Amino acid sequence: MSSSLLHPPAHLSPSVALKLSQGAPALLRTTPSSISSYSLSSLFRAAETPELWTIYENLMLSCLRTGDEQSAHLCLERLTNRFGADNERLMALRGLFQEAIAEDDAALQKVLKEYETILNNDPSNMPISKRRIALLKSLNKLPEAITALTQFLESSPTDAEAWAELADLYVVQGMYQQGIFALEEVLLITPNAWNMHARLGEVLYMAAISNDFEANKYLSESLRRFCRSIELCDDYLRGYYGLKLTSSKLLSSSPQSSKQSKSDTASLPTSKVERLNQLATAKLSEIVRRSAGGEKGWTGYDQAEVIAAQALLDQDKVSITR
Repeated sequence: MSSSLLHPPAHLSPSVALKLSQGAPALLRTTPSSISSYSLSSLFRAAETPELWTIYENLMLSCLRTGDEQSAHLCLERLTNRFGADNERLMALRGLFQEAIAEDDAALQKVLKEYETILNNDPSNMPISKRRIALLKSLNKLPEAITALTQFLESSPTDAEAWAELADLYVVQGMYQQGIFALEEVLLITPNAWNMHARLGEVLYMAAISNDFEANKYLSESLRRFCRSIELCDDYLRGYYGLKLTSSKLLSSSPQSSKQSKSDTASLPTSKVERLNQLATAKLSEIVRRSAGGEKGWTGYDQAEVIAAQALLDQDKVSITR
């Protein structure tokens, strides 16, 4: 069995997910179709292991990603036979399967109604609550999804994933202040999550370019968040990209802008911003060069992010030439 099946499929590349789903029929033929902990016959079958059910679940999700609905359904059946149809996790997986095979919005609306029926009977069913929120989002019912998420967080205020999802919904709606608040809640729960520090820096940057009055205030805080991100992860490309972008914006903005308040001008010294800009430039250049050269330990970066970093560096060179 592939070790990739022990990891969440969302973290797998499309090529790996495709490879796993292509091997699903053979894998399903060689693994037990059912295991009962209470029957005498189970003594003569293959031993049950914790990894087996993780494999079935992840294989099902990988198959849904690649359109192998038959194999996904077999995995779902085996999980249901083992844990029962009333298991909350299985209820959510069954709903996910129904969403995946839905042919139109009408079918998705039917699944949504099923979720709401389940929640009316059991409001504490967290997996179904999350599936309902995800489905509202996919149906582009963003205000309803935001309302559902805020209600969910009232009963589960330490769910960092839910706060992060709420932040994304706010940002899509252009509600940057609310998005910033939600991301700050994420960092209260996971203070060392460098990617979330960078995400907060990105939202602060978006707030800055959409708000002239407090632009420098947001930019300064954005810069600090990107600095914290790379402090926690020395080779984090998005952190250095944001640091380069934000420091360049700060250096190009006029500190004497008439639209800027006195509190905004009390930001980082220009000399420090310049040094941070130089640091970001040097690190981005190193990441791009070594990643492009295929050096060992430098090949795990997302190719699109590397290309974006190169474009940002090229843009800086053009500005210097002019």
